Amino acid sequence: MAKKKAETQNFSKYIRWFWMTILGGVLFIVLLFFLASWGVFGEMPDYTRLENPSTNLATEIISSDGDLLAKIYNNDNRTPVDYTELPKHLVDALIATEDVRFHDHSGIDARGTLRAFFFLGKRGGASTISQQVARQLFVGVRSKNKLETATQKIKEWVIAIRLERQYTKEEIIAMYFNIYGFGNNADGIRSAARIYFGKETKNLDVKESAMLVGMFKNSALYNPRPMRNPEGTKNRRNVVLDQLEKYDYITEHVSDSLKKLDLGLRYTPESHREGLATYFRAYLTEFMKDWIKDNPKPDGTGLYSLYDDGLKIYTTIDSRMQQYAEDAVHEHMARLQAEFFHQNTPDRNKTAPFLDLKPEEITGLLNRSMRQSERWRKMKANGRSEKEILASFDKPTPMTVFSWKGEIDTIMKPADSMRYYKTFLHAGMMSMEPQTGHVKAWVGGINYRHFQYDHVKQGKRQVGSTFKPFVYATAIDQLHLSPCDTFPNTKITIEAGKFGNPLPWSPDNSDRKYGGFRTLKSALANSINTITARLMDKVGPQPVIDMARNLGIESEIPPVPAIALGTPDLSVYEMVAAYATFANKGVYTKPVMVMRIEDKNGTILYQFTPETKDVLSEEVAYVTTNLLQGVTEGGSGSRLRGAWAVDNKLYKEIMTGYPYAFTNPIAGKTGTTQNQSDGWFIGMVPNLVTGVWVGGEERATRFRSIAYGQGASMALPIWGLYMKKCYADKDLEVSKGEFERPEYLSINVDCSKKGNEGSSDTDGFDDRLDF
Repeated sequence: MAKKKAETQNFSKYIRWFWMTILGGVLFIVLLFFLASWGVFGEMPDYTRLENPSTNLATEIISSDGDLLAKIYNNDNRTPVDYTELPKHLVDALIATEDVRFHDHSGIDARGTLRAFFFLGKRGGASTISQQVARQLFVGVRSKNKLETATQKIKEWVIAIRLERQYTKEEIIAMYFNIYGFGNNADGIRSAARIYFGKETKNLDVKESAMLVGMFKNSALYNPRPMRNPEGTKNRRNVVLDQLEKYDYITEHVSDSLKKLDLGLRYTPESHREGLATYFRAYLTEFMKDWIKDNPKPDGTGLYSLYDDGLKIYTTIDSRMQQYAEDAVHEHMARLQAEFFHQNTPDRNKTAPFLDLKPEEITGLLNRSMRQSERWRKMKANGRSEKEILASFDKPTPMTVFSWKGEIDTIMKPADSMRYYKTFLHAGMMSMEPQTGHVKAWVGGINYRHFQYDHVKQGKRQVGSTFKPFVYATAIDQLHLSPCDTFPNTKITIEAGKFGNPLPWSPDNSDRKYGGFRTLKSALANSINTITARLMDKVGPQPVIDMARNLGIESEIPPVPAIALGTPDLSVYEMVAAYATFANKGVYTKPVMVMRIEDKNGTILYQFTPETKDVLSEEVAYVTTNLLQGVTEGGSGSRLRGAWAVDNKLYKEIMTGYPYAFTNPIAGKTGTTQNQSDGWFIGMVPNLVTGVWVGGEERATRFRSIAYGQGASMALPIWGLYMKKCYADKDLEVSKGEFERPEYLSINVDCSKKGNEGSSDTDGFDDRLDF
């Protein structure tokens, strides 16, 4: 009996120890939770931080038609999306794969935790979606130290429970998708959808959603890009599809069908050197840096971060027109460059790509370029000697160089690569609404990744005959001239001393033909230099400069008669805005690129205010526009019209997109500078003004022949291609109508009534020439 009593007492003791152990374990776990809450294991987020978790948000650049042009960021290319923007199958895939009991727990999955504990994680982990959000936002990368790992896990549990109390299940799901890094600058689900599939999150299909959810396991390992792990990514995607089938989100038939498909990757990297409107974005970045300096946060906490504060910049750029502009530049410049290479083979030009330079001049040019290069700057900053730097330019180096057929991986001496890059012709293009000043397209060059110099606003080159309308407008304004007024087509000399001219100035016509009379309309259409010089002699350089200043041109213009023929170096940006004044009835409107700026919460921080000024009377502006219409009706811009020259060899080689066959009113002017170094065309319709410049980085990089090197051959085709694309897109509503005639017009613009179009022996036009 005593023995039985002793056994009962021993058993009772074991029972007590068992419950004491259980209770002690529970109390220990509770204590750990309290210790974690009190910050013993490290700082814990308070409710303020839980309410507003700190994540870096990229600045968004938004087009006028509502598209996301690009984002500005340093490390995190993140733009949050709301839960309502997540496709149902994307959410289903996440829950089925990562946390099937997500809707049944309050932050910790007890069943999953016990399973992980007893089987040491071999049958799956226990981290819930809430815990993973906690780790991503507040805990950080897991430590390799086991003790620290344990305390981190406890912190995750505590924070997960707090998150569940603070947020709805839907908000936690959205938070997880928004904070996860999918690799390749794809921070958050929106960036991932755009980068891997070129679409917005809401447009993802089931297999795309499955791939992205599969990347949650390890985005570095399951990376779909070629040369990474596309096969492993596909296998992981199929695991997610199996999970969707297992939990009845999709049928077995759908799962099997989707698993047979490839990833459907449409890799579209989002970086500062790739994508749409790269040159405009570079300009905009500098604009924003200046704006931020002058506009601190209203709460006094300092300056906005362009890269992390999630600003939204609403621009005037139209994504469709921008794409058409970039396509037009690409299509024409590739063909023009091919012809340039053809004409500058070693047997045709021993100093290629330069013309009319002596060997010592070429050496000097290349040496100057070396000293201006990024390589020189960096090596100099690192304390390298000039001798070492020069030697580095002759050392073969692996590099990737630009070509119109795609990038080329090669080994080349930096000195040779510098000369290679100088063989390329470049382009600058800007398109603007004259009435509003809204810049709709901005193409600063042929490839931003390799040529970052912006030829819209940063670059300035001689403008040639595109300057002549400023002389004509001044003369019309001061002398009340008509397009039908005639002037002798004979040589004129402006003597030394007049207008401060140091030497006599007597310009030649490009065709060296003289005699008879020309109407102003015929003279401008055919770029007759002698008549432009006569107008300059009547009004003087300073009034023309004043006119240019009022038209928004800020660059230096010397007060000499020769400016009449376009000797000043001006930018595409300045020239387009100036021409837009003629189309806008004499009112100059400063170009606008940014409509408004908002913070991440949608609060407006900046609102655009138009800047305008009256420069010309509506009558003078209309008459000048009428003169410019003559350029496309029978002058150097007439290539925009019919198809009569389609068999011409030059047209087949470089007149990209010809025939253009425009029949609507177009005003414009071509321009070609000395030795064909620069080709220009600025064209206007009533609600759109577009300017194009084409030329080499060095002025000695040029065509030998005027037929190829003139503005009508180098620049005009880009304008023609662009406008054809714009007109094909009816939603853009680019005008095909007449320029609006003033209600009161005292100047005659209908030359047929007077019959003074000019003498027949000099009025013929040779389409091969323009200046």
